[in-house]
Amino acid sequence: MEEAAHIPLWRVQFLAEPEEVSALRADVRARLQDWGVQDVVDAAQLCVSELVSNVITHVGQGTPASLALSLRSARLRIEVRDPDARVLPTLVDTTEDAENGRGMALVDALSDRWGVDLHRDGKVTWCEIVAAPVTPHGGGVGSSRVARAEKMLSSYSDGRLASGPRHSRIGALATEAAAIDLISDLLHWLRAHGHDADDVLDRAQTHFEAELGAAPGSS
Repeated sequence: MEEAAHIPLWRVQFLAEPEEVSALRADVRARLQDWGVQDVVDAAQLCVSELVSNVITHVGQGTPASLALSLRSARLRIEVRDPDARVLPTLVDTTEDAENGRGMALVDALSDRWGVDLHRDGKVTWCEIVAAPVTPHGGGVGSSRVARAEKMLSSYSDGRLASGPRHSRIGALATEAAAIDLISDLLHWLRAHGHDADDVLDRAQTHFEAELGAAPGSS
């Protein structure tokens, strides 16, 4: 196995411009899907957006910067390097009116930990996200259904699905909202095509409970 050490497995250089954010998010999604850690894609994209936006806002547009991703065991590390060691990211109470620090509050909520490393030629602002497997132990019907649901929810979540151990408040609420929207749309579709939405919902609940009862270790 390749020794990960502290050398990033993937790095890209960019200029800190607003239009670069969406391109970097797409690069992050593709890279993490290649690495098989889809469960943290949404959280990672949000963190990258905030870290890069922090450079744009507080260091300056057009600043040469770089983004690095590394995966060691089950921990994804995101690093954004810029040349200004004088301007440090700050964390403020999200109830305050000031905009400064709001982005880092989101990074703090989405990641397991974060920090800043100072260097002679600038600084590296980093965060780490625990990449936990999405698939339940033992695979089977439940795992395939969860995987399909993840794909459908991703189009409803706007990149806010819950990921990692510290995302219970922000991520879980966003995930529930996405699931409610998805279920509601399905019910509207059923009704529009002449089906009894309540009956289908009851049958789905019965089917779900039956599968849970048949799952290994459910007794």
